[in-house]
Amino acid sequence: MTDRTPHPDQPRRPHPLLSRRSWPEARFLADVLRTETVGGGLLLLGAVVALLWANSPWRTAYAELGHWVPWPGGSGLHLDLSLAAWAADGLLAIFFFVVGLELKREFLAGDLRDPRRAALPVVAAMGGMVLPALCYVAVNAAAGGAGLRGWAIPTATDIAFALAVLAVVSSHLPQGLRAFLLTLAVVDDLFAIIIIAVFYTAEFHPLPLLGALLPIGFFALLVQRRRTWWWALIPLAVVTWALVHASGVHATVAGVLLGFTVPVRPARGGGPGLAERLEHRWRPISAGFAVPVFAFFAAGVSLVGTDLAGVLTDPVVIGVVAGLVLGKTVGVFGSTYLLARFTRAELDGEITWADLFGVALLGGIGFTVSLLIGELAFGAGSPADGKVKVAVLLGSLISAVLASAVLLRRNTVHRRIAERESRDADGDGVPDIYQEDSADSG
Repeated sequence: MTDRTPHPDQPRRPHPLLSRRSWPEARFLADVLRTETVGGGLLLLGAVVALLWANSPWRTAYAELGHWVPWPGGSGLHLDLSLAAWAADGLLAIFFFVVGLELKREFLAGDLRDPRRAALPVVAAMGGMVLPALCYVAVNAAAGGAGLRGWAIPTATDIAFALAVLAVVSSHLPQGLRAFLLTLAVVDDLFAIIIIAVFYTAEFHPLPLLGALLPIGFFALLVQRRRTWWWALIPLAVVTWALVHASGVHATVAGVLLGFTVPVRPARGGGPGLAERLEHRWRPISAGFAVPVFAFFAAGVSLVGTDLAGVLTDPVVIGVVAGLVLGKTVGVFGSTYLLARFTRAELDGEITWADLFGVALLGGIGFTVSLLIGELAFGAGSPADGKVKVAVLLGSLISAVLASAVLLRRNTVHRRIAERESRDADGDGVPDIYQEDSADSG
């Protein structure tokens, strides 16, 4: 076997970008992607049904369903929300709870605890937010600046839609790319939530937010002691959600905060940590129910009687589409290229820049947070809000089509790579490629 130990005078080779994950991380990622594949299909189904219903002769019934208030007497507790608002603020809190669990596990116990691995998705997420915002500002500033308040609309990547498209068009991308997209979208969403809290919180009430620290503290105390009593944790989570919602901060932040309290490392008895076990339990609920229901209520944009020519030439629409399609791609791809250039790092041997370009195009799929920012910027139900919905759907569709065209061409190559990686000649349950890597590193 060739000795790969570098000579003392030879400069150490930088860590390869998007390199293969460890075997335990690879198995965990495969479980996540299987769940997201099923959930992604349900999400796309919900969105398509909503679009068809909202543009059918029965569109009034769709609008009335979304505006129905289940508990009209709950105004004192800020619970007099419509069904659509419950889907956005309530169900998405489950989604962000899983996001919080996933982020903490990745950065404390996963491969991303290595700063060299964590730097790439963080830098790519930042580039993928700055460039879309600049595209939007450039278009709207040139048109007079009336729509500048929506500068953050194209900055968010929708993790559910992006993973759904990825699952549909290609299931053989290398682990590094698939993990990169997953982590990029999660970090992207968290940055977007920070933007909402700082720039789009119209009314902030600090007392309810301070009050939320109490149930969060009790929740943390129970999970740190490995107490998973559902009859205690769920009421504490609901109280936390209600207090965060009453504070004026978007209620989904409650889910992230609760997820961060869950311990990652396994107890003395061994086995998976509590964060991984809770993520395994709640991810199917998030991917299979919470996100598809939200998509059903949020994607129903009616185009009946709309002047499409006027809408498509509106600066807000052009800015959002340009930000999602052009800004996201250049931001994600360009920041990754610059990171590789300045650190002299190289892509992992199985990955090409064409693969990364396709994933960067997927970053232009924006939905959940983009629509939310549009409502906060221009007001729910306003004419500008309707244009934002059209722009987000159009930009996301263009990004998905372009990404599919690129990734489908790469699918054949990576199918061969996946077949080689899955070979287990000695029948020990561990693919030979991981044993080869271990032997080489030894």
